[in-house]
Amino acid sequence: MSRNLTADLAADLRTRIVDGVIQPGEKLPSENTLIGEFGVSRTVVRSALTRLQAEGLVETERGRGSFALTPPAEGTPAGPGSRPVVTMEDRLHLLEFRMGVEAEAAALAARNHTDRQLRAVDKALEEFTASADHPAHAMKSDYEFHRAIAAASGNPFYSDCLTALGQTMIAMPRTRLMTGVEHYARDNFDQVVHEHRSILAAIADRDEASAAAAMRSHLANSRRRLRASRQ
Repeated sequence: MSRNLTADLAADLRTRIVDGVIQPGEKLPSENTLIGEFGVSRTVVRSALTRLQAEGLVETERGRGSFALTPPAEGTPAGPGSRPVVTMEDRLHLLEFRMGVEAEAAALAARNHTDRQLRAVDKALEEFTASADHPAHAMKSDYEFHRAIAAASGNPFYSDCLTALGQTMIAMPRTRLMTGVEHYARDNFDQVVHEHRSILAAIADRDEASAAAAMRSHLANSRRRLRASRQ
């Protein structure tokens, strides 16, 4: 019986997240709210949240509650050796991995990009810049910016890698970079825009070394911001 209640609650919350009723970065209803709404025990609520964490749909932070993450793109096959990104440590490890992969992709994009590919990178950056107040759109356009750079590298394995990682490779919605300090969160968003522009400028100039350095610096800063958000 308990397993069915857990599955039902997990399914309901999963649908809300996938359909966008609960947006990426938005806080889920509290345990007490879910207990009252579904008439279940605290154990059932926690089991359902644990299941959603394992699926990469929810992140729970002690003292703050549970937050929705960006659901993986539908129909995207898992890459060989792929693993779910669930915990904060997983996200930090993923950023370290991306530093190596995406710095080289940016260097190759500076060398190999076509005019059309450069326009795709620029368009993704424009869409990201315009999405400050829309976390779901920001995460999607952030992902598309990085994926457009991978495509511009001219090496399909970079594109395949980022496609396999999916949108969940974006560490965290920009509205959650700092807790409870709205102007600081906006400052962080503006800083990310600046970092993206530096990457684009180096690629447009066909400066391989600067493109790699700008990408590495951006991802290192993302790792620093992610670490700060856990404190």
